[in-house]
Amino acid sequence: MTPEVRDRIEQIRRGNVPEGYKKVGSDIIPSDWSKSPFSQLGIISSGLVNPKEQPYFEMQHIGPDNIEKDTGRILETQSAAELGLISGKFYFDSDSIVYSKIRPNLNKVCAPHFEGICSADCYSIKPTDKIDKAYLLNLMLGYSFYKRAVECSMRTGMPKINQDDLNTIAMCYPKSIDEQKKIAKILTTQDKVIESKEKLLAEKQRQKKYLMQQLLTGKRRLPGFNEEWRFIRARTIFENITDKKHDGTLEVLSVTQDRGIIPRSQVDIDIKYTNKSLSGYKKVAKGNFVISLRSFQGGIEYSEYEGIVSPAYIVLSASYPIDNGYYKQFFKSPDCISRLSVAVYGVRDGKQISYEDFGRIKIPYPPLNEQKTIAKVLTTADHEIDLLQQDLEQEKQKKKALMQLLLTGIVKV
Repeated sequence: MTPEVRDRIEQIRRGNVPEGYKKVGSDIIPSDWSKSPFSQLGIISSGLVNPKEQPYFEMQHIGPDNIEKDTGRILETQSAAELGLISGKFYFDSDSIVYSKIRPNLNKVCAPHFEGICSADCYSIKPTDKIDKAYLLNLMLGYSFYKRAVECSMRTGMPKINQDDLNTIAMCYPKSIDEQKKIAKILTTQDKVIESKEKLLAEKQRQKKYLMQQLLTGKRRLPGFNEEWRFIRARTIFENITDKKHDGTLEVLSVTQDRGIIPRSQVDIDIKYTNKSLSGYKKVAKGNFVISLRSFQGGIEYSEYEGIVSPAYIVLSASYPIDNGYYKQFFKSPDCISRLSVAVYGVRDGKQISYEDFGRIKIPYPPLNEQKTIAKVLTTADHEIDLLQQDLEQEKQKKKALMQLLLTGIVKV
């Protein structure tokens, strides 16, 4: 960011109007820009069509579930005939924008490149001659529109933005269609960068999953290893430990499926404890595994921390020489989750896997050196995935910054 742009941002933040800008209501925008209510930028369709009639029943249908949150992307769709639609819907074509009127906080809006019909929970919108379709799409994905739409939706019982409120949302834009198109092109280019990174990440995750299925089960062996594997009962390798010898000063840990075992302070939940309530908590050491309430859905968690967990959890400690990294990977693998699901088949939803259930499962026990080598391969794959996720997040943040600068006129193209 140049010093000139930084200075302009600071002036606008203080409420000052930089040279070449003007103040319109609460907004400071370039002198050659306008600010108009949505009703002057988009015409909302009002006529319903019958999805059972020709040609509508052959057309693709878009509802809120077919629009990806925050991105403007359309997910997989089906025709009206395939869905068996019978009630009235709105028609849209390739010049339209489709916007979900329910739960505006999910920010679901898209610009189809085909004609079809959309759910009555969506608005079909035709841009006026004042605005470029791609530019309007980005405006509706932007923070200013999102914030105003959410505010309007709070006035209804179910979060929903009605047509009158939508039409009153004021939006800033360049008067020049050419400038609008240039801004939209920059943002579309950044979208393509993000999509490329997402595909790369998805492919790396697919490769990691394949490696887990092959290496953790012995279906594929790494070079230099040919000693036969043992498959033995889990209770032989791991024992159930209950250590409540602590003074309650250890940090309480949360057992999550998506983030593993983490300090409760890193979870956005404020729970009050007393020394008495914590006295029954179990101590967890670094390197222990924990069976959570939903382990049969997401696997068994590994602890990188010392702390205490609810007595509802089962804490496991290895009674055999193992490589923690190998079993950290195995306990989150599809093969292990499948074994855990079989172990609790028929148990009512919500019940935790008991140590007895877990102990009966036969799990692989490769030679220790092979465990370490497999863990190293999979940990390297995890590291590559982490780097790709960080890279992707940076590109998403760059898109947000570009939108903030370009859609407000702080930076001119």
